[in-house]
Amino acid sequence: MRRFILAMGIMALVPMLGLMNARAEDKKDKKPAPKPTIAVFRLGGGITEEPEDELFPFGGPPPVSLKDLVARMKKAKDDANVKALVILSEGGSVGSAQTEELRQAMGQFRSAGKDIFVHSDSLAMRDYVLMSGASRISAVPTADLWVTGLYGEAPYVRGLLNKIGVKPDYLTCGDYKSAAEIFMREGPSPEADRMQNWLLDSLYDSFVQLIAKGRAVDAAKVKAWIDGGPYSAAKAKEIGMIDAVEHRQEFEAMLKEKFGKEMAFDRKYGQKKQPTLEFSNPFAIFKIFSDLIDESKKKKSGKDAVGIVYVEGPILVGGDRSSPFSSGAAMSSKIRKALDDAAKDNSIKAVVLRVNSPGGSAVASEIILDATKRVKAKKPFVVSMGDVAGSGGYYVACGADVIFADEATITGSIGVVAGKFATTDMWKKLGITFKAYQRGANAGMLSSADVFTKEERQKLQAWMDEIYGVFKGHVMAIRGSKLKKPIDELAGGRVYTGKQALDLGLIDKIGTLQDAVAFAADKADLKDYDIRVVPEPKNFLEQLIEEASGGKDDPSRVGLTARIPSMRQSPSLVDLALPYLKHLDPDRVGVIKLALERMQLLQQEGVVLMMPEMLLSR
Repeated sequence: MRRFILAMGIMALVPMLGLMNARAEDKKDKKPAPKPTIAVFRLGGGITEEPEDELFPFGGPPPVSLKDLVARMKKAKDDANVKALVILSEGGSVGSAQTEELRQAMGQFRSAGKDIFVHSDSLAMRDYVLMSGASRISAVPTADLWVTGLYGEAPYVRGLLNKIGVKPDYLTCGDYKSAAEIFMREGPSPEADRMQNWLLDSLYDSFVQLIAKGRAVDAAKVKAWIDGGPYSAAKAKEIGMIDAVEHRQEFEAMLKEKFGKEMAFDRKYGQKKQPTLEFSNPFAIFKIFSDLIDESKKKKSGKDAVGIVYVEGPILVGGDRSSPFSSGAAMSSKIRKALDDAAKDNSIKAVVLRVNSPGGSAVASEIILDATKRVKAKKPFVVSMGDVAGSGGYYVACGADVIFADEATITGSIGVVAGKFATTDMWKKLGITFKAYQRGANAGMLSSADVFTKEERQKLQAWMDEIYGVFKGHVMAIRGSKLKKPIDELAGGRVYTGKQALDLGLIDKIGTLQDAVAFAADKADLKDYDIRVVPEPKNFLEQLIEEASGGKDDPSRVGLTARIPSMRQSPSLVDLALPYLKHLDPDRVGVIKLALERMQLLQQEGVVLMMPEMLLSR
């Protein structure tokens, strides 16, 4: 009843809002001529993959998506009124592949004859890789530069499980399929150890080359810088890592002297105007809803478009509910519908699937791959890989005409893992016992009472081998002629960087999301086109009305909510049991949290296509 009243109340406002808009249009004054501008971008938070239309309008600023950030840089490049770009590095978290994407956009900006100026309070390794693409880097006098290389840790929780009486029992297809080793072992297998080292070697080399190109020095000098770190701002300037040591006020004064005192700093360049609520004005809420309604009407321009469909996060079976207060993982039914809609939409002439996922459910991955085939049958279909597109993430990507990845993308991991945790001894330690009853020889196969019997293990392995065969079969059928080695030498759970995957024929091109979109547009013979996210991000009002009306019907949601809850909607074991450790050792707690979430996923799914986990420090 409350949802009905809320929806009806909002809809009743629409005529009034339209009248208010008409009056506002009459009162608009002519805009003054724009001043020469320096566009200012603040990088201080995470950069998301999938764009969001807007957050709850009374909260803070919306998260920045990679697509929108790159689009704002392109707009600034093409805007004759913008004379330069300032990037304020304020502790944001940018992924390894995202760094390459932004470096490309920065390079395009500079190729237009415009300079990029960076100012920072502190720079870690990946921050510096990104900012080294600027024309000039400065830092405050007390800044520290932790440009010390790459450090990674893989967690192993077998000792913890032994202490609490839990027996992990997992099987794999492939010697390098090490996703379950964090539960089965207290350290890596020789195969997993070799794989982590070849990944780190490739990532390190890519970062060194990016710094060398940005600072116009050779790779040997960059490696010497890295091995000599960390640095104070003064020392970094002395050896040529940065160009100036100055406070923010001095930085701004330098820009005004260089470009003239009439130059304006646009600190929200290219951003959508965020609605604000003035509590002194009781009618301000009407203006907010009016703006949101107007924004909804402006979404489609009528141009042909390249559609982008996102596969973001763990891949799970089921639907997804649009809500302004919650978000889900990569749900198979939502992505299948998005791909089907993109295939049917005649205004969308080509489709790019942007994959940023470590994998997940084998069933969900198959559903998404099948949907990509229907797109490919009708129009150009291209994949763009983000920071990670491995295991199930590679499964959903392998059907594309062309696969793009960044050099630092983590991909591959063609293999299968399945198993369970036996918890009887844990419950006994708590004084709790269970009496089991069974009908059917294999009825208790997935029970947490005990590890697999010999017969059950054989049956499970046979099932996994079948799924592994399907996975390899898809790759061979689609990419067989492009592969540089026999499939069994590429699969087996082996993980690669994008640079390595290109050499092996697992991907086709090194390139960014921009490159993938441009390539798809060219294949569709598009010159003037829009880039449209499918499904289009809903603004707050659209989500609120959908939530109030109970959401769209989705048959795939029936019976799945209890089986596969959204991993982001429920507190993890770390959130419940280790709140103080999050402050004491946040990096390690973070990677253990990912391990425990993986444990949850493994329990929910019979068989998964999931990558191994490694924490890389900033």
